[in-house]
Amino acid sequence: MSADLVGQLYALGAALTWSISLVLFRLSGEHVPPLALNLYKNVVAMVLLALTLIITGDSADVIRTFHWEDHAIMVISGFLGIALADTAFLYALNMVGVGLVTVIECLYSPLVVLFAFLMLSESMTGLQIAGAIFVLSGLFVSSRHEPPRNRTRGELLSGFLFGAVSIALMAYGIVLARPVLVVVGYPLIWAALLRLSAGTAALALIVLASPKRKRYWSVFRPSRVWWTSAPAAFFGTYLAMVFWIGGFKHTQAAIAAILNQTSVAFALILATFILHEPFTRRKAVAVAFATVGVGLVVGGAK
Repeated sequence: MSADLVGQLYALGAALTWSISLVLFRLSGEHVPPLALNLYKNVVAMVLLALTLIITGDSADVIRTFHWEDHAIMVISGFLGIALADTAFLYALNMVGVGLVTVIECLYSPLVVLFAFLMLSESMTGLQIAGAIFVLSGLFVSSRHEPPRNRTRGELLSGFLFGAVSIALMAYGIVLARPVLVVVGYPLIWAALLRLSAGTAALALIVLASPKRKRYWSVFRPSRVWWTSAPAAFFGTYLAMVFWIGGFKHTQAAIAAILNQTSVAFALILATFILHEPFTRRKAVAVAFATVGVGLVVGGAK
């Protein structure tokens, strides 16, 4: 199996695990503030990543072989993509809901393609560009554009802005880290743990400085919300982050980003089988578009 195909499978795995976690994060967000939920999910994922390193026997000696600049890039990537981007994303999710967030997420792959072109000189084939159009078209078709009734126009605008900033930071952060992952060969699990640790440390400082810190820290006390927040952290932070970084490590940034956005199709299918939501004609068209798009992206590899 080629490294490029491995990267594409990683990217699709990230889409699947993220689609599972999205609804769980939305349910958790009804009871937990975005900053507290972000801190909680990161701490849970850090513990899981540390256990993974222990089980796999990856020694810290491996990390000592890399230059300090490589570690610094991972730290900056984690601060931008986790401490700032994830908090802004969870705020947007609470403000505008899952349906409109999927519209905002349309910015993700175009921004990754733009940053990859400007920073890494990456390009795409004609088939892959066509595939990207199909995937994004499927996303638009599936999205519910009705805004939440209990939100003001100002709150919706705020949610959209926070969502757009979140996606931009996420895209820039992972493209920034890609040369270290690919050229230098930074280990996948260590990269995920270092990015997550950097973002979590920054979040912890923000929480400590907040007058609401007692409320934020209370998320770590066992409660009913753990039934949704713990699985969300497992799928959406631990597994999704490993798959997400793995996709960018083994295939082009633009290709990984496009395949990541098939999470919408996965979410529609899962909602049908698990939540027994009706599989409408609109949803069928969206899944078909996404499937064709994936085929074009994978088949159009140089």
